[in-house]
Amino acid sequence: MTKVIDFQTDPSKYRHWKIEYDGPIAWLSMDVDEKGGLFDGYELKLNSYDLGVDIELADVVQRMRFEHPEVKVVVMRSAKDKVFCAGANIRMLGGAAHAHKVNFCKFTNETRNTFEAALADSGQNYICAVKGACAGGGYELALACNHIMLTDDSTSSVALPEVPLLAVLPGTGGLTRVTDKRKVRRDLADVFCSIEEGVKGKRAVQWRLVDEVFPNSSFDEKVAERAQVMAAESGKADVAEGIELTPLSRSFAEDGVSYSTVEVALVREESRATITIKGPDADAPADMDAFTANGAENWMLRCARELDDAILHLRNNEKELGLIEFQTQGDPEAVVANEALLLGNRDHWLANEVLEYWKRVLKRIDMTSRSLVAIVEHGSCFAGPLAELLWAVDRSYMMLEEFDGDNRALATVTLSGGNFGTYPMGNDLTRLQTRFLGTPEQVEKLKSSIGDALEADDAEELGLVTYAYDDIDWEDEVRLFMEERASFSPDAMTGMEANLRFAGPETMETRIFGRLTAWQNWIFQRPNAVGEEGALQRYGTGVRGKYNMERV
Repeated sequence: MTKVIDFQTDPSKYRHWKIEYDGPIAWLSMDVDEKGGLFDGYELKLNSYDLGVDIELADVVQRMRFEHPEVKVVVMRSAKDKVFCAGANIRMLGGAAHAHKVNFCKFTNETRNTFEAALADSGQNYICAVKGACAGGGYELALACNHIMLTDDSTSSVALPEVPLLAVLPGTGGLTRVTDKRKVRRDLADVFCSIEEGVKGKRAVQWRLVDEVFPNSSFDEKVAERAQVMAAESGKADVAEGIELTPLSRSFAEDGVSYSTVEVALVREESRATITIKGPDADAPADMDAFTANGAENWMLRCARELDDAILHLRNNEKELGLIEFQTQGDPEAVVANEALLLGNRDHWLANEVLEYWKRVLKRIDMTSRSLVAIVEHGSCFAGPLAELLWAVDRSYMMLEEFDGDNRALATVTLSGGNFGTYPMGNDLTRLQTRFLGTPEQVEKLKSSIGDALEADDAEELGLVTYAYDDIDWEDEVRLFMEERASFSPDAMTGMEANLRFAGPETMETRIFGRLTAWQNWIFQRPNAVGEEGALQRYGTGVRGKYNMERV
């Protein structure tokens, strides 16, 4: 039986990370348990990591936002002597199925992006304090921090040795961050990514690979000073106390997963999963004091957490379900009211964090390599943040006019102010801006419809849904779409969808995921890397990989 990967954890279960809170500064130490691999067959030596290590890190980063908003600076460091992090565990990569490798890289990227954006989104600045070897994914951990400090000794260096050692690419954005974020000269980047031993000391600063280098004797003191200076210079407002991210309420069954606001139904014979999101079951809190008192029980936060977990579960545990169908049920006015409280209080730390979390969840949906469709039935609540799903999916179908025997409220789409800037995609555009890239005036026109419950004919005319069908055609048209989608090659679908979802300008984020989806996906299947004589399989044997030297 295939092991189910669970993305929920909490500090009492951590095996790989230790954290100390000291007022505005948090000290985050990587101390990977060698025996704590997510699967059997490898040991996590030298602070190497697998998906389980990253699941914990993602939890740390998330809880830092909500449970410890007093934190202004996070110092990431190693708790092991003479090694910072050896990167992704090679034995794990060598033995993992292709789909697991790619989903692992994708989740790792999303986690790096989350703490990389923590300064802009939440006022939390990340410093990486590197002592010892910092290679591959270890250096990519450092790259995602905003400031890198390196100790100057014979054992400490930064390196991206995947190309010469493993015949793969730095899979969590290493190449992109070296050129786009660190702005390393192309020729120096070429040298850096072609050598196994890495770069040390002052040369690492000269090449822009790190920001500062200090001798061992003063390194810890200099790191503490830098953290204190950054905390003192921070513009983040002081917050006395956060809220607890309580465990999710969920239950698993053979045919689905149930949460308090989300239902996941698995239709394996049709290679499809249906995610149904339930709208708020109570009035919006009266003010942010009431919202804060409700904590993780607020619908806006609870729904985001449950939807996030559902997407990760489908990505990693239901890989043969190629189509994800989104439905909603509930009162659209209640969705808008719950979102409006947060939009009207963006200067409140918790309102900001919940909205930023919705942004991250919607980005995770954008990056999910499945065919996505929204089914807008009567009684649905595609409004505010849930309306974003209509433009995250590949197509949308909406019920037009009354259906015989269906006494639910007519299907509508309701726009809110949040749809015009609160939840940008990885390309730094809103989903509406991306949708109407060729007709930007349409986005301005749509602002006049904020708050209106738009029925199917209006929604289709305004371009908010793909198709609207009446009672006569609905069942056949939706069925034909489902059957057609299931008949296509999953490989072709992944390529087509990833290309079509991110129109408009390229950003560092779209380049990172684009290279993962295309280049790393391809390289991870090539015999030069994963064949019996490939570099991944021969790593550690003393025999180099045997390559087919033909360029393609």
